[in-house]
Amino acid sequence: MKHKNVFFAVGFLSSISMAAVTGTASFSGVAPKAEVIKMSGDPNCAKANEGKKVMKEDVVVNANKTLANVFVYVKEGVKKESVPAAPTTPVKFEQSGCRYIPHVIGVRVGQPFQIINSDAVMHNVHSMAKQNPGFNMGMATKGQSIEKKFTKPETMVKMKCDVHGWMTANVGVLDHPYFAVTDSQGAFTIDGLPDGDYTVEAIHEKLGTKTAKIKVAGGIAKTDFAF
Repeated sequence: MKHKNVFFAVGFLSSISMAAVTGTASFSGVAPKAEVIKMSGDPNCAKANEGKKVMKEDVVVNANKTLANVFVYVKEGVKKESVPAAPTTPVKFEQSGCRYIPHVIGVRVGQPFQIINSDAVMHNVHSMAKQNPGFNMGMATKGQSIEKKFTKPETMVKMKCDVHGWMTANVGVLDHPYFAVTDSQGAFTIDGLPDGDYTVEAIHEKLGTKTAKIKVAGGIAKTDFAF
């Protein structure tokens, strides 16, 4: 199903040399009907979510007509000399309640990417990477954890579970820290961006991508995208 109308706004506040880039991803038009995930094919997954309605996350329109799970990042303009080293603290990616949590996540090139199975259920993590080496690993034990690292930038890497077809997620891999994911209010913040001219891109797994040119110069700017 195609959705014709999506609106995305970018604004930013900056100090003399650094900025916090902020904005929202908004949706206009008729929101798709939220779809319940049917887990009856695996009794363990069904039991883990007994009494709950677990919804698909490929298109999440918030109550305020904004979009969650939009990956927003600086696509062009980052100077290598301004980029801090990748953190050694791992980004955690969890299998819980027979879902991938979070559904959209960002990680730096070279940063540890920790995959955790919090379910007493057999899962596998299948990376569909194209720029990075793919992997496909079974995780049968509750509490099992494995660590991977991506070696190249890639937006986006699709993750899926071959055991449970409804389990999918998307990972943005970047060689800088200037990225964020919109939340339950459709908002995002990208901290610490030096003054300069940039191209910012917003990626939604179903609704496509949009880009904006912004100038970080200690002021305030806003750019709107409409579909």
